[in-house]
Amino acid sequence: MADTRTFNVVILGVGFLLVFTAFNTCANVEQTVVKSLNNDTFTGSGYHSLGIIYGVFSVSNLLAPMIVTVIGPKFSMFLSGLLYSGYIAVFIIPSTWSFYLTSVLIGVGAALLWTAQGHFLVENSEALTINRNTGMFWALLQCSMLFGNLYIYFDWNGRTEISDNTRKNNFMSLLVASVLGTLSFLVLKKSHHEEEMLSEDEGQALLSTRTMYKQRANTAAQDAKSEFKTILQLLKTKTILLLSPCMAYSGLELSFYSGVYGTCIGATAHFGPAAKGLIGISGIVVGIGEIVGGGLFGLLFKNNRFRRTSVVFLAMVVHFVAFYLIFLSIPGDAPVVFKTVTQENPYLTPSVSIALLCSFLLGLGDSCFNTQLYSILGCVYAEHSTSAFAIFKFIQSVFAAVAFFYSGYVLLMWQLLLMVILGFAGTLCFFVVERMQNVSGDLQEY
Repeated sequence: MADTRTFNVVILGVGFLLVFTAFNTCANVEQTVVKSLNNDTFTGSGYHSLGIIYGVFSVSNLLAPMIVTVIGPKFSMFLSGLLYSGYIAVFIIPSTWSFYLTSVLIGVGAALLWTAQGHFLVENSEALTINRNTGMFWALLQCSMLFGNLYIYFDWNGRTEISDNTRKNNFMSLLVASVLGTLSFLVLKKSHHEEEMLSEDEGQALLSTRTMYKQRANTAAQDAKSEFKTILQLLKTKTILLLSPCMAYSGLELSFYSGVYGTCIGATAHFGPAAKGLIGISGIVVGIGEIVGGGLFGLLFKNNRFRRTSVVFLAMVVHFVAFYLIFLSIPGDAPVVFKTVTQENPYLTPSVSIALLCSFLLGLGDSCFNTQLYSILGCVYAEHSTSAFAIFKFIQSVFAAVAFFYSGYVLLMWQLLLMVILGFAGTLCFFVVERMQNVSGDLQEY
């Protein structure tokens, strides 16, 4: 059984690695690709598409647990993988209606995928293996930031425009990766929990398949109703209210590093023929920052001198340094130009080394904020962690969606200023919550 569970975790990680190699690369370059289309009938925006994805994802999280309970985590992940693959395929022969339709569908698929992933990982873990399995899964997932972006760098380096043939070849390759990841979900073996459920079902020979699924649906609906009530109650607690600015900030900076910043680099005229290839390198360096941050602070927390407040303060400083350097060295019109190159001149001459340093700092700071938010929510709401994390993902996704919608219209300096204000407020609120926990000893509010 232990070997089967380990096998499942590895296959789960490989599946997510392949699917998100395709999707993360797509998100990083899609606004640049959209601006390069030689298609007068296409009126879509990569920013708007990502905004729709995160908006639908935030709402769909409320229904996803019930659906996963009914159809099972394995089939839920396979179905979600098909939706991800459909979104990638749209870029091969783009049309506005299919672009936005698949944006809605992938938002639903994302909610199912991540809910099912959580269920499946827990089912294949024990108290002694949950940390190992989680680390193994996240290590494989974070590698998705490397491979697809590396491919983009080698293929786009030296190109001033993205031709139709280049785009088709790129997204055909990404589609293959996504389909392989989707198919790998079918290789997953039944967990011990599922086998017990099947044994019970086989023992009830008088129950039809239809009746069995109806019973599962009723149970899932009752659980979803109870979970929703818990979420509403947690939303009224002081801790959630205080942490909301930090959660909102994580959504803004998520949209910035995952979709906006790469577009800004690719649009910077000073980088010349290297600009498009730098989008891929930037994505890789962001991923390295995420990996370093996660591993580094996992080690630091073995030393009690390093508290959550220290890590969050470091994250704020790291991000603010990155924002200031971006403000000085990236043209202000980089996120909003209709063509693929900027017209404005920044305060400093754009530098590849500074641009990539900022990519690393964005990834490092993001890992700091997210790991500490998960840590404090798991500590304060240990018995209701699912509901607390659902609130976190909801707030984060809503603000990511809002950020993607305004990113195509607001100059870079104002986007950076908004993140500075909200980041500073979120950090202060996080300090207050940590102080409350230190004073009370156990801040279990609900």
